[in-house]
Amino acid sequence: MQEWQGKRYWLIGASEGLGREVALAISRAGAEVIVSARSEDKLAALVAELPGKGSHIAVDVQDREAVEAAAAQIGHIDGMIFLAGVYWPMAADAWDNAKAEQMADINYLGASRCIGAVIGPMIERDAGHIVITGSLSGFRGLPGAIGYCASKAGVMALAESMQADLRKTGVKVQLVNPGFIKTRLTEKNDFHMPFIMEPKAAADEFMDHMNSERFKKSFPMLFSWLFRGSQFLPDWAYYRIFGAK
Repeated sequence: MQEWQGKRYWLIGASEGLGREVALAISRAGAEVIVSARSEDKLAALVAELPGKGSHIAVDVQDREAVEAAAAQIGHIDGMIFLAGVYWPMAADAWDNAKAEQMADINYLGASRCIGAVIGPMIERDAGHIVITGSLSGFRGLPGAIGYCASKAGVMALAESMQADLRKTGVKVQLVNPGFIKTRLTEKNDFHMPFIMEPKAAADEFMDHMNSERFKKSFPMLFSWLFRGSQFLPDWAYYRIFGAK
């Protein structure tokens, strides 16, 4: 069981939706929470709702100097949870370079910048906790998901490489791969989203995983079997099922 009392956690991507619910959950568990996103007003409103000690610092994860300055201002933390992300549905025949680049820059490079800003002191003291958010869509390329699938696959590979390097140290690395969650991002979809979850229910899944010693959790469980199982399909079968009709 993860110890939360007296710990300091930096949660990035906390202004609304899943990030907001995770911040509330770890605050209820006893941690001091520092929340970050780009929206100062939403962060301030969230801090006012936290049941425990909290503060906020606005930061754009696309700006490495701003991320490093925020990390320096915050100082010692026991853990960091990266939940920042953007998404636009995009097929190959409707390619938008600006949006594809922003998904890569926030979802993947944003995670890399934030982890890089805090991991050094954790390694030095051989203690820390880093939680990274992947996606069921990162297991294999999907139609209409140019940019997003690739960025989440990169995040998942990043977490796996970290786990390979740090699994025998005191730095705990965890990867969470959610399915559809009812947020402003999924509101952009015009297709049926099976097993879609409310942010509070998804935050409960996050807490369950963070309180465990497991490296990876993919949920909802039944839905995740489809994505994990697709990795074992030969290409001809996979694209017949998931490719453009």
